[in-house]
Amino acid sequence: MTDSRQPGGGGNGYIGSMATTAASGPTPSAGPHEGSPHAAPAPAPQPAPPPPGQPATISRLGIAAVVVTVVLWASAFVGIRAVGPSFSPGSLTLGRLAVAAVVLGLLVVPKLRGLPRGREWWPILAYGVMWFGGYNVALNAAEHMLDAGTAALLINVNPILVAVMAGVILKEGFPRWLIIGSLIAFGGVAVIALGSGQRSTADVAGVLLCLLAAGLAAVSVIVQKPVLRKFPAAQATWFGIMVGALCCLPFSGQLVTELQAAPLPATLGLVYLGIFPTAIAFTTWAYALSMIDAGRLAATTYLVPGTTILISWLVLGEIPTIWGLVGGVICLAGVGLTRRRSR
Repeated sequence: MTDSRQPGGGGNGYIGSMATTAASGPTPSAGPHEGSPHAAPAPAPQPAPPPPGQPATISRLGIAAVVVTVVLWASAFVGIRAVGPSFSPGSLTLGRLAVAAVVLGLLVVPKLRGLPRGREWWPILAYGVMWFGGYNVALNAAEHMLDAGTAALLINVNPILVAVMAGVILKEGFPRWLIIGSLIAFGGVAVIALGSGQRSTADVAGVLLCLLAAGLAAVSVIVQKPVLRKFPAAQATWFGIMVGALCCLPFSGQLVTELQAAPLPATLGLVYLGIFPTAIAFTTWAYALSMIDAGRLAATTYLVPGTTILISWLVLGEIPTIWGLVGGVICLAGVGLTRRRSR
């Protein structure tokens, strides 16, 4: 399974390298004085946008955030597979979000000076429902019907959708090397899927659920980006997690029942999924998204399937096939090409 969430945020692609950018936030308009009951939260500082058609620069901390996101989201494949027999799709989603809400809330709430107001809630509600809620439930359900290779291939339609929507909606354009690199990386994912050891016929419902999950994640990235201009990554992520958890409350009875029957390793696995791939990875994703174009950041998620193979090899002793290794190299090459500058 993939996990993708994280957080979304401003236009970006998943992984990026480069030099540090000077950050500057928009000049605030006149309004209530700081500390007054009606004062809105101070906008989060934002990096200066790159010239049109050029890759955004990103600090070393931003690069680290992307790497953490990719590794932790990849680890979610292994974690979900481990706890899948003990938790159903809805209860697993609610459990992860509940753990993430508590852990991230311990860091966010003490520094929270105000909540979103009025229309500021609309995009947060949108990606909270679609990404933290809908995406995870749909993907968890799909993984009960599809083999891992097919699911990975279908979910990795997401970066292409993000690139297209970012070009049209966020006006990021369609840099030549972003398109070329994305197609090559997508080909690498297809090679990994081809080498999957499971050859079961894909269930139509599972295919549709995977495509639904990819679409929800892509739209959420576009919606989240503007939110990161007003709120820090951790706050924007926590707001979305809380919305997603509220949407999943109907699964609470099922979660309680399954927790009582689940073995300790499965429960610990759920806690891991809540803390690391959810609370931490979605926050680091949002942080990176606030610094890079959405399309370029999304392209880095092509590295997730290959990273998952390596983690499965180390943790579960699953030896990767030659197809998996070749596909991983192709993904690396494709993601590298997305960073090239268009002349």
